[in-house]
Amino acid sequence: MPTHEIIISGFGGQGVLFLGEMLAQAAVREGLNTTWLPAYGPEQRGGTAYCTVVISDRPIASPVVADPSILIVLNRPSLDRFEDAVRPGGIILCDGTMVGRHVERTDVRLLNVPATAIAKELGSTRSTNVVLLGALLEAVPLLSLESIHAALEAKVTNPQARALNQAALKRGGREARESAGHA
Repeated sequence: MPTHEIIISGFGGQGVLFLGEMLAQAAVREGLNTTWLPAYGPEQRGGTAYCTVVISDRPIASPVVADPSILIVLNRPSLDRFEDAVRPGGIILCDGTMVGRHVERTDVRLLNVPATAIAKELGSTRSTNVVLLGALLEAVPLLSLESIHAALEAKVTNPQARALNQAALKRGGREARESAGHA
């Protein structure tokens, strides 16, 4: 397995840290080495938040990610800040509903998913992050859906929220499959 270095960024309250935690917890369930490093301003809700996640089958020297192989952005300021950092050949996964501009790089793979619109259609924008998680796992099968489901089950105790997250995960995967078919 290659080492995946991921940056996830958005406004506080969009579930950026939660998304990172789900990736890290699922990786641990699969016996992989992982780190999760959150970073956020004092505002938390509404301010910029991001986290780094490193997943590997080898020892990880540092949780710091300077040139991610995967960038997940939930808003335009995050794309503005991190787009240039993605290594050539990497992936940029955008919430197309919130980003509002095109990725300027041509040396990366772009996956533009209207995650907020999909989450709203499913019943709550709180599942936007899980829509993106489903799209990521379809585009890059770095972890099994079973591990992600188990991590979600462990973290989300409300039955309605669990059902919403499971629907969001499936819908994100479907959106990524459909986008790949049109690329």
